Amino acid sequence: MKYHVNGEPIRKSTGKKKKMEAREVMKMAEAGIAPTAQAPSGDAVTFERLSGLLVRDYRINGKKSLVRAQISVNRLAEFFQGKRAGEITTALIDEYIEERMQWSCLDCKRVWFHGDRCPFCGSERVSKGAANATINRELSALKRMMRIGAEHTPPLVERVPAINMLKENNTRKGFFEHDEFERLRKHLPPHLKPIVTMGYKTGWRMTEILTLPWTQVDRHNGCARVEADITKGDEARTIYFDSELKALIDELWDKRKQRRSFCPYVFVNRKGTDRNYRFDRAWATACRKAGVDRIFHDLRRTAVRNMVRAGVPEGIAMKISGHKTRSVFERYNIVNDEDLKRAAKQQEAYLETQGGHALGTSLGTLPKPQSKRG
Repeated sequence: MKYHVNGEPIRKSTGKKKKMEAREVMKMAEAGIAPTAQAPSGDAVTFERLSGLLVRDYRINGKKSLVRAQISVNRLAEFFQGKRAGEITTALIDEYIEERMQWSCLDCKRVWFHGDRCPFCGSERVSKGAANATINRELSALKRMMRIGAEHTPPLVERVPAINMLKENNTRKGFFEHDEFERLRKHLPPHLKPIVTMGYKTGWRMTEILTLPWTQVDRHNGCARVEADITKGDEARTIYFDSELKALIDELWDKRKQRRSFCPYVFVNRKGTDRNYRFDRAWATACRKAGVDRIFHDLRRTAVRNMVRAGVPEGIAMKISGHKTRSVFERYNIVNDEDLKRAAKQQEAYLETQGGHALGTSLGTLPKPQSKRG
């Protein structure tokens, strides 16, 4: 096209194939209006760029799940690395789901879906497929990054593909009986025993315990406070110590003074120089020696159940544990066979106070049916 600006002729291509579109571009150029920025094609935008936008979005908004999102991105990258946005379709995503669900045999290297034993060679040395909940967290990260790309100016993704989420079983069943907890704690290193005791008594999450600073502990009044920026529910909480926890906190304070390390955290590592982070290996070893198969989060479920059994009002128990909704709290208030047996005995005792069993000791003898006469 050719047009004039301040009397000076300008020649350049409109980049259009149709004459009408080319004329519109020329009119805008003559009026001094810059053409609208064009979105990069789906062939130009890669998974790496979209995942980078996702991580940046989490950082900018200060989301606590940044680490979880980064783990999901790393897992997604193993499959989608180098893929262009236009290539990430529903069919390709379903392939990813299938691959993540596969179990594999460490001996014959063959794959299948579900089963603790290899159906091909019978080996029990198998690598389990990812759980539905884990896959859904990864799919959520993928969906979020695609939406960020679609909402970008100019858009980087023309269309967000449909992503089929998996059904999850959110019922949590793990909890400790008191003797199981005692056995587990016995086999843990000394610097980890206070951590599990705190979890067993209060139901606090691992991060809330490990990051508790001395500045949030009131030794005189026997209480501790976790701030809102640490809690999952974004609400600060205060708990009061029982006699065991109070003695434990006092002991940790005395050790801190003896070491003169002045680490700001309550629950410190073996050397007392920093807080604890993760202790998966020590936990697994203690579980094996104690003969239990549990995760740390089971302490939280156990604390909720113990508070309810002890007669603590549910509203107070929710305040201590940090549950915001009753539906989630109920998932943690686990009922086992012993609870059911106890309920049956309580009902039996009540009925006896009412004058015996409701049905009596015998149902009696039913009358014989009379034969019909012809």
